[in-house]
Amino acid sequence: MTVKQLSLPELVDACAESAIPGVGLWREPVRSHGLAATAKLVRDAGLTVTTLCRGGFLTAADPAGRAEALADNRRAVDEAAALGTDTLVLVSGGLPPGSKDLRGARERIADALAELGPYAESHGVRLAVEPLHPMFAADRCVVSTLAQALDLAERFPAHQVGVTVDTYHLWWDDTAPEQIARAGAGGRLHIFQLADWITPLPEGVLNGRGQIGDGAIDMREWTGYVEAAGYTGPIEVELFNEELWARDGREVLAQTARRFVEHVIR
Repeated sequence: MTVKQLSLPELVDACAESAIPGVGLWREPVRSHGLAATAKLVRDAGLTVTTLCRGGFLTAADPAGRAEALADNRRAVDEAAALGTDTLVLVSGGLPPGSKDLRGARERIADALAELGPYAESHGVRLAVEPLHPMFAADRCVVSTLAQALDLAERFPAHQVGVTVDTYHLWWDDTAPEQIARAGAGGRLHIFQLADWITPLPEGVLNGRGQIGDGAIDMREWTGYVEAAGYTGPIEVELFNEELWARDGREVLAQTARRFVEHVIR
């Protein structure tokens, strides 16, 4: 999504130019290009698919909505397996229309994970629950803190359900470092993502993620937290930003690689 203006073939070429060995894919462009074609494209290029994003949206209260969400998440697991990634990122979903019951919504997530976890395991895929900044709790994700995400994940085996740590969503929480340690100790730290927090926030807050180094987050500090927790997996950069999308995608990707070296490498 950092360079969604690039087609998937263009993205593969740009990754090779910038010596980027892995890519986190989103379902929509994969679907547009074709699942089998995308799997062959990245495989032939020697790229690792680090994660597939996204499953989730599991908070529907009505039986039909719940069944539809479960079916879509099983499809997402199938897609992840076909692409060769072992991690499906889950954005849990917001409150159903007219509801104010946060606890009930979170329990419905747990009920869904109880069904999806074994299905994912049977396909060699882990589910990574991603907490989102509290400003998204009502409409997008009722899981706002890493502690809440871990409280859900720890009901299930670690090889089925873990968490996503995204700096953009968690940097404000002074309990996050101890929760990262908790995730690492339990083998539940499935993916680490970077994006900076810039102010003033753009009008479209959802697309307000800043380029690494442009905002308030100390990326080396956060990288230190996950490394201390034993994390040795890939680090993704996931930027939703209209200004970046309006620029040449290859230049944005090259800049992102430079910023990663400047602000992340320890």
